[in-house]
Amino acid sequence: MSHELIVNVSKNSVRIALLNDKDIIEYHVVEGDNPFNVGDIYFGTVKKVVSGHNAAFIDVGYEKDAFLHYTDLGPNVRTLLRYTKDTIAKRQKTHKLDNIRFEEPIEKGGKIGQVLKRNMPILVQIEKEPISNKGPRLSCQLTIAGRYLVLIPFADTVNVSKKIIKKEERNRLLRLINSIKPKNFGVIVRTAAEGKEVAELDADLRELMERWEAGYRILREARPPAKIIGELSRVSAILRDMLDENFDAVVVDDPAMYEEIRSYIRRIAPDREKIVKLYNGKVGIFEHYGIEKQLKQIFGKSVSLPGGGYLIIEHTEALHVIDVNSGNQAANTGNQEETALKVNLEAAKEIARQLRIRDMGGIIVIDFIDMKNPAHKKAVYEAMKEFMKSDRARHTILPITRFGLMQITRERVRPELNIKTREVCPACNGTGSISASILIADAIENALDYIVHHQKERGLSLIVHPYLHAYFTKGLWSKQMKWFFKYGTWVRVIPDSSLAINEYKFKNKKGIEIET
Repeated sequence: MSHELIVNVSKNSVRIALLNDKDIIEYHVVEGDNPFNVGDIYFGTVKKVVSGHNAAFIDVGYEKDAFLHYTDLGPNVRTLLRYTKDTIAKRQKTHKLDNIRFEEPIEKGGKIGQVLKRNMPILVQIEKEPISNKGPRLSCQLTIAGRYLVLIPFADTVNVSKKIIKKEERNRLLRLINSIKPKNFGVIVRTAAEGKEVAELDADLRELMERWEAGYRILREARPPAKIIGELSRVSAILRDMLDENFDAVVVDDPAMYEEIRSYIRRIAPDREKIVKLYNGKVGIFEHYGIEKQLKQIFGKSVSLPGGGYLIIEHTEALHVIDVNSGNQAANTGNQEETALKVNLEAAKEIARQLRIRDMGGIIVIDFIDMKNPAHKKAVYEAMKEFMKSDRARHTILPITRFGLMQITRERVRPELNIKTREVCPACNGTGSISASILIADAIENALDYIVHHQKERGLSLIVHPYLHAYFTKGLWSKQMKWFFKYGTWVRVIPDSSLAINEYKFKNKKGIEIET
């Protein structure tokens, strides 16, 4: 089983696809420079305390104030508030917490007005990115994540991931971390730490402490709102959380991003640096790896299953609804119960994949094909739990009800991904008819003529739909060859199925798009 991370960098976004045996299992899009990533720690100001919601609204620099609920303050928030106040007043002389005096923990069922006041400075962490018309959701229970460990300031406990099952290994890790962790810092031992030696764990812990120290130095001079500690880039965070011996390649098409990833892997796993590769192919990296086609198939309203069944995926404001249909499977066998079980098992596998790729969150209701046998219902439920094991988002799965419905709740910390799979023709605006296709070829040639003669460009690339690619390159005496003799420069013609039939792009020899 191979794992590949494919990274496509464009002017305004970074697209990341995680492949498992060439199939997409995760897809991320980072639009521009998002300053509010999950895990970022901000220095903000309390703008409003709302007793009715037992919450406060914090100014962290976003267009809407961020939301902080009482339950997300954490028991030691008073100690955090005093640390923040002392640091900006220069009374806190070090990032270490050895001699810090802990304040009285807050009550579990207390009121936020007893803890926070308007205009109070506060350190907070992004727990959920801005979604729809809502600002970020915050927490005062600060954590800094590393590859093997998670550092928790203002705590003094060590917890080991529940996925590390062996009692001897859990005890070993507890002893090791207790012997090296700084005073008044808690630590969560991640699953990746299983079997690791003390030197590797200590190096990870020291790096986390360096990040905390850097944040302390920024906080001393900061004025709210200000970012104090930034989370890793989305690509680096995925590598941090998932990089293991099963990772075969990280392929990126941008030299700057290539160097950033290489540098990060060199730091966390020097022996794996060779898996990072720079892509220099003629066609787009997503086109080369078949990702564009997969995305169009995956993000449609209707999703096909291997055996002939299909899913219908609908989204509402409150929840997501997935309907499982047998399709032509019903005609292939006379045993309705066996057919239902087979299709439902296929559906469970694909639904688990869809939730992860689309990053669907909140409440998901699945309408499976009716099954009368309780054993079959249990089999589908157990299969769904197994397929969802690799999902890193927190989730809860409930058994199938008597009406054939399964309910899943899945944590959503970022806006859900959605890709248009049905396109309105840019020429006809959906009327169903377009100008003669020969005109697009004329438009391209006119643009080429202007770029060569007026802008004096050479070494051009033309990116077009695969149909147009075939039209321009087919045959010995092709349009492409005619252009070479006419303009005295070779024009590379590159197919890209993400473009509409009458869309095209010109790029210069540096790969920069030319306005036409």
